[in-house]
Amino acid sequence: MAASIEELLSALTGPSDPTEALRSLKTAALALPLSALRERVPELHLGVVFSIMEGNDREQVALCVAILERFLQASDPLQIARNYKEELHRGLYHPEDIVRLLAVSQVGKIVESSEAITEILNNLELLKQMILCLGEDKIAVAKEAITSLSRIARCLPGLQLLFGSNLLADLRSVMGVSDVVRYRVYELVVEISSMSAESLSFCANSGILPQLLEELTGDDVLVRVTCVQMVTALVGTLHGRQYLSQQGVIDKISNLIVGADSDPFSGFYLPGLVKFFGNLAIMESPQQICEHYPAFLQKMFDMTEGHETTMIGVAVDTLGVLGSNLEGKQVLQKTGSRFIEVFRRIGHHAKNAPTELRVRCLDAISSIVFLPPDNHTDDLLAMSESWFGCLSNQPMEMFRSIASQPFPELHCGALKVFTAIANQPWAQRMMIDNPGFMEYIVDRTVDPDKDSKDAKYELVKALIGAKTTAEVFGNQHYLRLRAYHREGPYYVKAVSTVAVEGAE
Repeated sequence: MAASIEELLSALTGPSDPTEALRSLKTAALALPLSALRERVPELHLGVVFSIMEGNDREQVALCVAILERFLQASDPLQIARNYKEELHRGLYHPEDIVRLLAVSQVGKIVESSEAITEILNNLELLKQMILCLGEDKIAVAKEAITSLSRIARCLPGLQLLFGSNLLADLRSVMGVSDVVRYRVYELVVEISSMSAESLSFCANSGILPQLLEELTGDDVLVRVTCVQMVTALVGTLHGRQYLSQQGVIDKISNLIVGADSDPFSGFYLPGLVKFFGNLAIMESPQQICEHYPAFLQKMFDMTEGHETTMIGVAVDTLGVLGSNLEGKQVLQKTGSRFIEVFRRIGHHAKNAPTELRVRCLDAISSIVFLPPDNHTDDLLAMSESWFGCLSNQPMEMFRSIASQPFPELHCGALKVFTAIANQPWAQRMMIDNPGFMEYIVDRTVDPDKDSKDAKYELVKALIGAKTTAEVFGNQHYLRLRAYHREGPYYVKAVSTVAVEGAE
């Protein structure tokens, strides 16, 4: 196979049409396992394939791209950089999208290697062309350029090149192509800013990050939507949150929430604002964030009780995140009857809303009512029980009904709620007092697909792991759960047949 590849490569240098040889070479390259190809690649000279790829015959170009993707997949990044850096550079100018995409992705592979990245950092023209790829009409090429440039910025020399040389002027220049391209540069800068405090400092000093923050409170509603999404990505790091706080961004976003009621276009950006504070609360302190920015909590409650499905979904998701840890639960508890009404509304949506929103409500409910074993104080257990009880007049029956519906996502969502409360004594008493519930748990025939079987097994596992299960359920039921757990989620009871002499 290796010899035939060499022969096919040699055949490409002849005077005849190379199309048929390219087809054969593609077939041979794809047929050879990667492990075997890795041993052969250092001996192969792919320059002729790159040369043909620079032509205008679309079929030949596509064949060359497929061949090179396979060979370069098996190649070492340093080998690619040393042998084909110039060919890749020329590929960035090619009129065909697939060639530019190949070139950008291979540069991205090179810069992931600490040994090979120097080959790229020493080529400012190549880096400039990578930046110009951010302005591509083809979104796949632009996305790959964002990925590759962000990898370059992981090292200090790369940071210094992007933001401390003429390349910064190229970044600023490409931002002027269109709003879409400007957002791509913002996306790149936010991704780099999230890496470390040092990288954020470079992005801030470049002026691009401050420009993004200014657009957050601009008059263009659609720009505001995009900027809020990007700024939210900075919340995931401590240095990002500190920067946003120092720049007054958190206060600005809070003010946007306060002023949303008087803005007829707030529906476009309000979900993003609520997501921002939800992420901020869970990363910092739910109590501090909700106390300092009460408009966030109030708006989240209002959205849950509204009539706009999109708004309800975002509010429910954010409540689920906020209520997923103990401090967040206590914040919700302090609102008293206000949260009880909101949670009751979520229970109503879980039963009556369109399927997608029902699933999101079930996820939020399971996060909010769950208590880790080490948080089983009398007060917290009473709180969880009261919340579960307000979801419906008969919450156990409601979730049993949802779990019996022929929609896997709803079936699993309801099982997830049962799993969330399975280690709490009050819930175990509800389960055992609910007629037929124990039989439902151990009945494998009601779980039609793998996800459902896995979800049921998680419920059984949670019950087995709880300290009070044996006492509340009784020894007989507990042993049945143990048997189910031991047999695993996919157990099928064997049916034996007895052969009768003379029977056909």
